[in-house]
Amino acid sequence: MRTGAFLYPWDVDGDPAAPELLAGLGLTQVTLAAAYHSTRALTPRHPVRRIVTAEHAAVLYPPDPGRWAGRALRPYPAGEWAPGDAYGRAAEALATTGLDVHSWVVLAHNSRLGAEHPGTSVVNAHGDRYPWAPCIARPEVRALLVGLAAEAAVRPGAAGTELESCGWYGLAHLHAHDKTAGIPLGEREQLLMSLCFCPSCRQGYADEGADPDELAAAVRAALVPAWNGAGPAGGLGALETPALAWRARTARAFQDAAVAAVRAAAPPGFRVLLHADPDPYRCGADAGTDPAHVLGLADGVVARPPKLAGFAAHARAETVLAANLPIVTGLGGAPGRLARDAGQAREEGATELRLYHAGLASDADLDAVRKELRAVG
Repeated sequence: MRTGAFLYPWDVDGDPAAPELLAGLGLTQVTLAAAYHSTRALTPRHPVRRIVTAEHAAVLYPPDPGRWAGRALRPYPAGEWAPGDAYGRAAEALATTGLDVHSWVVLAHNSRLGAEHPGTSVVNAHGDRYPWAPCIARPEVRALLVGLAAEAAVRPGAAGTELESCGWYGLAHLHAHDKTAGIPLGEREQLLMSLCFCPSCRQGYADEGADPDELAAAVRAALVPAWNGAGPAGGLGALETPALAWRARTARAFQDAAVAAVRAAAPPGFRVLLHADPDPYRCGADAGTDPAHVLGLADGVVARPPKLAGFAAHARAETVLAANLPIVTGLGGAPGRLARDAGQAREEGATELRLYHAGLASDADLDAVRKELRAVG
C-alpha cells in the first residue's frame, strides 16, 4: 500500500542523516511543506536545533518576484526558520534516496495576512474578525490563494501536490493560549460561528435571496441556547438554505480555480489531491467539499477515517483515497496500531496512507512505524 509521510523542510535541511532514516521506514513518498501556517514544532533528531518557531504563514522557498509584482497581497517569505530555498534543499536531499516528493500547500489559513490586511478576514455574525481565516469570497483573497496554489505546488522536482485548507476556514483554530473551550460547541455551533459577514459574503447572501442583516440576526438568535446552556443551537428558518448555498458555491468555485491553476502550471502526470471532508459545509484544514465534484476535479483526496468512507462511493478506479493517520504518540497517535488502522482504512476505501507527521515523531514512534509498515505490505 503506497504510504507517504508529512514533513517540514527544517526536518531535513541541515540534517544529512534524515533522508536515509525516512527512506528506511518503508515510505514511498514524502509530502513536504512548501507553504505553511505559523507553528511551533519539535525537531527531535536534528543535529543543531530542537524547536522551530515559524512566526507567521510563509512560503518555504523564494517566491517569484515577477508573479507578485505590484500586488498588495502576496506570500510572505519565511524567516530564519526556513531561509532561502529550504524546500528545494530538502526536496533534493530526499530525492537522492528514491522517495517521491510531493508538495504540501496550506492555502486559506494565514494569521499575518489577517493582521496586516483586516479586510481579508472572515467576520462572524457578531462582527468579530478571525484574522487566521482569509475569506475565500473576497476577490483579492482568491487571487492571492489561487496564485499561491500554482506557485507553491509546482516546485522543482515535485511529482504532485496536496492542497490543505482549500476552502472555508472558520472558528476552529489551534490558536496560541486558546481560551475558547468554556462553552462546548458542536458541529452546528461551529458552522454558525464560522458563517462570514464581510461585505463580499453579505452581497453573496443577498444574491441568493437572503437579507444579510436578517441572516446575521438569525445566526445570533440560533446560538443563544448554546451560550446559556439551554440546549443546542437552533435553525435559521428560511434563511438557512440560501446561506448554505452561497457557502457551497463559493467553496466549489475556489477549489475549481485553485486546481485549474495548479494544472496549468504543472507538467503532465502531476498529481493533485485535496485535504477534504465530505460535508460540503465543513470548515478547516480538511475543507468541506461535494465528494462527487471534487473527485471529478482532483486526482483524489486526503481525509481522516472515518470521513474517507464519504468519498468511496464516488471514487473511480484511478481515484486516490489517502487515509490520514496520526503516528505521533504525544499528539494522540498510535504508531503501534498502524497496521490495524491501515486495514480498517482499506475497508473504508483507502488506496493509500499518509502518516502525520514523520518529523514530529519520536524515535520510538518511528521504530513502531517501521515495524508496522512491514505488516501493511
